[in-house]
Amino acid sequence: MANDIIASIVLAIWLYLIAARGGFWRAAERDDESVAPPAAFPAVTAVIPARDEAECIGQTVTSLLRQNYPGELSVIVVDDQSRDATAELARNAATLIGAGERLTVLPGRPLPAGWTGKLWAQQQGVEFAVIGTVPPAYLLLTDADILYAEDAVAALVAQAQAHGLVLTSLMAKLRCKSFAERLAVPAFIFFFQMLYPFAWANDPRRATAAAAGGCMLVRRDALQQAGGLAAIRGALIDDCALAKELKRQGPISIALTDRVHSIRAYPAIADIRRMVSRSAYAQLNYSPALLAVTVIGLALTYLAPVGLALFARGLPQFIGLFAWLLMAFAFRCTLRFYGLSMLWAPLLPAIAAMYMAFTLDSAYQHARGRGGMWKGRAQADLSGKSNISEAR
Repeated sequence: MANDIIASIVLAIWLYLIAARGGFWRAAERDDESVAPPAAFPAVTAVIPARDEAECIGQTVTSLLRQNYPGELSVIVVDDQSRDATAELARNAATLIGAGERLTVLPGRPLPAGWTGKLWAQQQGVEFAVIGTVPPAYLLLTDADILYAEDAVAALVAQAQAHGLVLTSLMAKLRCKSFAERLAVPAFIFFFQMLYPFAWANDPRRATAAAAGGCMLVRRDALQQAGGLAAIRGALIDDCALAKELKRQGPISIALTDRVHSIRAYPAIADIRRMVSRSAYAQLNYSPALLAVTVIGLALTYLAPVGLALFARGLPQFIGLFAWLLMAFAFRCTLRFYGLSMLWAPLLPAIAAMYMAFTLDSAYQHARGRGGMWKGRAQADLSGKSNISEAR
């Protein structure tokens, strides 16, 4: 009897996910739509928060300053009290390609209470960008590990202008070379799309809002009307928080892309764990009840089908096997996007179990006062509010 009930729940979950969750599994929202370029390309300023990013910052700055962009494009790097040569390497990269005049490196000010480190660094960059007589029409909020194809910014602006978007975000294609990356990265993208179906986020009639923090082109006036970054200053999942605020101002867009890549490496499973644990519990609003519901939901969605397929008999076993096949079928589009073998698809339940463990670890780190750990900063306290502290 118990197996019959579990099997019924599992079947309902997967029929809903496949048929009624915005087609997230098809990974169909891409940035390959061809639109006419605007008559004039407006000014864009890229803002890069950078803390201890010596490994990546030079490549990121170079890729932005080498953009084939017909309008004015400048770059601001906010050196968030780095303990390495981040600032120097950013300047060297710009000088090397003869574009030093288009780069500004700001020394980051001390972090005030109530702000996360990344958002405070971005805030300083935005403040500097808009002090001129003619502030830029768009701000490109990007990360220090992101590489842009030469036409990427022009394509972003053309999309924004053509569709009147207040936020145009691309999910940077994450590095997928090590075993840990091949195991975890496509699943991360799959789970993100399941949580925030891109088709729903792109639909002005729906409340769903999502963005990918590595690449967000924001219309400056819309950001100001939304209250600026101060409106989300304590958010660990800052990209989706910003998307929610901006969607109140106008249409937004998020898509997968081959034009924008992250070069941040995750060579080991432990690196993936740290990346997920940093914000997983924040996604659950630091709620033990939501954590329990999430764990149960993950178990029913990904683990129960395997248990039924291997250990049940009769109809429940068939349903378990069917659900397992459905999830493998759904996963294949994301795997194809990352150029990986379909042999990874049946492993999705095991990968989901790994992410479940990382989520529990996120709650554990939060309880230890080390929630939101990034670059030596713990950024979430026991009340669920931002509480920045330095980890020595």
